[in-house]
Amino acid sequence: MANRTPIFKPWASEWLIRIVIFLNLLPSMLMFGISTASGPNAAGYYGIEPADVQYSMVLFYASLAGFFALERRFFDFIASKEYLVIGVIIQIVTSYGCYVTRDLYVLLPLRFIQGMANCVTTSVCITLVFSRLKNNRSREIGYSLFYGVLLGITAFTTLVTAPIIDAFDFNVLYKWMIFMYIPGAILLVIIMNRIRLVRKFPLYQLDWASYIVYTTMLCLLGYILLYGQQYYWFSDDRILMAGIAVISLAVIHIVRQRSLKRPYLSLEVFKYRNYVIGVSLILILYICRGAFNVTTNYFTTVLGMDPRHLSYILLANVGGIIFGVIYSSRWILLKRSMRWLWMGGFSLLLIFHLWMHALFATQADTPTFIVPLILQGIGVGLLMAPMIIYAISSVPPHLGGTASATGVLFRFTGFCISIALINYFQLLSRKVHYNRFLDLVTSLDPLVTAKLVNYKTAVAAKGVPADQAAKIANGLLYRSADLQAQIRYAMDYYYIISCGLVVIILLIAFAPYLNRTVINLRNNQPAPASY
Repeated sequence: MANRTPIFKPWASEWLIRIVIFLNLLPSMLMFGISTASGPNAAGYYGIEPADVQYSMVLFYASLAGFFALERRFFDFIASKEYLVIGVIIQIVTSYGCYVTRDLYVLLPLRFIQGMANCVTTSVCITLVFSRLKNNRSREIGYSLFYGVLLGITAFTTLVTAPIIDAFDFNVLYKWMIFMYIPGAILLVIIMNRIRLVRKFPLYQLDWASYIVYTTMLCLLGYILLYGQQYYWFSDDRILMAGIAVISLAVIHIVRQRSLKRPYLSLEVFKYRNYVIGVSLILILYICRGAFNVTTNYFTTVLGMDPRHLSYILLANVGGIIFGVIYSSRWILLKRSMRWLWMGGFSLLLIFHLWMHALFATQADTPTFIVPLILQGIGVGLLMAPMIIYAISSVPPHLGGTASATGVLFRFTGFCISIALINYFQLLSRKVHYNRFLDLVTSLDPLVTAKLVNYKTAVAAKGVPADQAAKIANGLLYRSADLQAQIRYAMDYYYIISCGLVVIILLIAFAPYLNRTVINLRNNQPAPASY
């Protein structure tokens, strides 16, 4: 009987079904980007440090990554419509909690719960999407488009939230998210039959112990990578204890998975060389993708762009992503060599980083950055979906679920490592360059004297008294030195990333066995993680 019952009501057209699924999927993808929409505004509203805002994202991501393997058991047991409604209700309730609270220790647990609920809603929506795609060709295109949307969701979030942040307090974004969830959920309940997308599986012997160990390890790993530089790494007791806990939990996790008859995450996936290569490249891609934040930070702090104008220029990057995703999906369908596609993608990222290294300056015209942003978008668009699909296709069908969940782990780790590297170089390199600039600032230097005179004259022209104008001029001089230090740090970081990309390109070029994996998405499906 279940096989004869359609998923959606007979009167629902195909386009209506697609629109309703998209209305449910979009808020789930936007939820992660809420914190990234405006970190300073979030920190100011909640009265917390910018690192705390980042950690709320890390907790969201860790919760999603840890819950993914366990979530499949609930997905197999609860009817799809009810399951989606449960996920949406949790998202709405936690969003309301984030809207009314100003306490960090309330915000963080709410973001953690949001990560679990996000996994629920995204999983149902993606399964609904691919229930409409009957052949392998459609699935490959579908996953390419899905991961392409994920790549551009940050820019889209910045674009749609900028007017709200300009007019209201930051917490209004969470109220906005509540109203985004409701229409799609109501429409889906109306047009969807009460069916199961997979065969019902009893909800017993849930491995909560493995889930707790694994998720706690991810949360602590994110804590170390995020706060390590701020607390001087292992010289601080908090980081030291967290490090010991991560190692202990990792050992417990490995021993436990090896001893279980039905492991939470099977370690067998690491026996497949091409899978290890695939997830390793995904980790590297996420580090390079995170380096893009250096560019956006340069736009806002050095060039003084507000969120709205930042989102406008990032549309060029989104355009590049769209082109790269379309080209990569076509490449996959034609069964061409992955090695050449990856070399092309990483080469474009190399060009972007070297180009931006040359463009970083205190003053610049916006059109100057359009082409580099397009190239960066094309590069990540060529790499993201093919790498994930390649990694999942490298393992047998019975390991597909574990391969997907482990892939999310590597994406999470790359995300956190990128934050840690940026924090490290921002503090170290920026401080070094700032001190060097100050060492050169002396009243005996005619250039410094001329600069101070120009600042003082410009300020005095605004009607400021002479004594105050002199103080403001000194402040502007130090501000100029700080901007120069930030530019030098950005150049140093991009130079290091460029060197790493050269090494990766050479390694891919001399690894001919990368072509031996056959893409298969009928049995193995990538994880529907929303970032």
